[in-house]
Amino acid sequence: MTSNVKKNFALTLSYNILNILIPFISTPYIARVLGAEKNGIYSYSYSVAYYFVIFAMLGLNNYGNRTIAAVRDDKEKLSKTFWDIYYMQCGLSIITTLLYLLYVFVLADNKLVALLLVFYVLSAAFDITWFFFGIENFQFAVIRNLVIKILDLAFILIFVKTSDDLWLYTLIMALGFFFSQIFLWTKIRGYVGIRKPKISESIKHIKPNLVLFIPVIAISIYHFMDKIMLGNFSNMAQVGFYDNSEKIITIPQTAVTALGTVMLPRVSNMMATGNQDGAIKYLKKSIILVACISSACTFGIIAVAPEFIPIYLGDGFDACIVLLYYLMPCLIFKAYANVIRTQYLIPLKNDKIYVKSVCLGAVINFVFNLIFIPHFQAIGACIGTILAEIIVCLYQMYFILKEQKVGIYFLLGFVFQVIGAVMFIALRSIVFSGNTWIVLAEKIILGGVIYIVISALYLMSIKKKFLS
Repeated sequence: MTSNVKKNFALTLSYNILNILIPFISTPYIARVLGAEKNGIYSYSYSVAYYFVIFAMLGLNNYGNRTIAAVRDDKEKLSKTFWDIYYMQCGLSIITTLLYLLYVFVLADNKLVALLLVFYVLSAAFDITWFFFGIENFQFAVIRNLVIKILDLAFILIFVKTSDDLWLYTLIMALGFFFSQIFLWTKIRGYVGIRKPKISESIKHIKPNLVLFIPVIAISIYHFMDKIMLGNFSNMAQVGFYDNSEKIITIPQTAVTALGTVMLPRVSNMMATGNQDGAIKYLKKSIILVACISSACTFGIIAVAPEFIPIYLGDGFDACIVLLYYLMPCLIFKAYANVIRTQYLIPLKNDKIYVKSVCLGAVINFVFNLIFIPHFQAIGACIGTILAEIIVCLYQMYFILKEQKVGIYFLLGFVFQVIGAVMFIALRSIVFSGNTWIVLAEKIILGGVIYIVISALYLMSIKKKFLS
């Protein structure tokens, strides 16, 4: 990888780690203060609001990123493209915000929480993160988000003290989203000039954007719809258990997301300039990297879950231990699918395969949620999620293996799953003594040593042939 890519990856990864460390602190605090039911109410309300946000943004996070990356070297085209896309986004955001307010006053159960989340929905009108990622200016977006997240955490710790403060917690989170997007506009004039776009030019971006919106809405079905279905078929406590379990899997997922975020504009630019061979080299290295990271986190977290959950979430969340057993394997399939999507399918504009895969995953998730949630509650939602992630990953992998000779790299990556399994078996076979904190520390240290040593020996054995 070039030094710039390494810098952007390190910067984005550092931000994502900090972005998770902050919720890592706030999550156990909120779990204890609000309890499972109030956590569930917020998660359910946020999931509904999220659907309005994604209809405002459509597929801009990928489409805008890719489109800006292709024209970033021409300031005139860059300005025109930005404003054409943004005016489309702004118009859609106004419409969805009005529709959300209609939902709040007519259909919402907890009207106060839903009304406060209007700031989150409105934030979509100002979200131009896709532009800064397209020009590969990760530093500004990272710093801005970090500042807002730290302020969010401070306000939560200072003001949210009892379960009656759910409304205050919601307001803090919603305003955090809103001001985070507003802050982006302080730097935009340094990159693009002011120009008045034509409506006809803005409309041209709707169709290709809609193509990439289909997978967004499909993915949301097995990331947010499951919570809404849990709330309707079960109870808010089950939503709270499931939501907190998902937050834990999000922690290691940030490393994978960081790599995809950095590589999408870089690979898109390489494809646009005809350097496909260079892009494929990045793809091969990325497969090995995400396999190593995701396998370590998957098997490590499962191994320490019985000790970690009581310490992290407190009393009343033991159900999350079993949920993690079902959810954590998703990380491996997410990792591979993220690399294929951001470094091959989207940069090559091979959107149909991407769209079909996630639509298939959404259908599978929705059907199995309907079958299992009424009987198994949160565990049923976990089953639907893991099946969806497996199908999406295998479908995308099948098509890339038909077009590129990268199968050996997936096989090399599979070895890390074996190493992770060895670490897991070792940690479960050893009898640890001491209180929960001591056992957790012992497992983390021993597991880390086992995984790092075996992985290092493995990487040394293959480096000369495959990674030099």
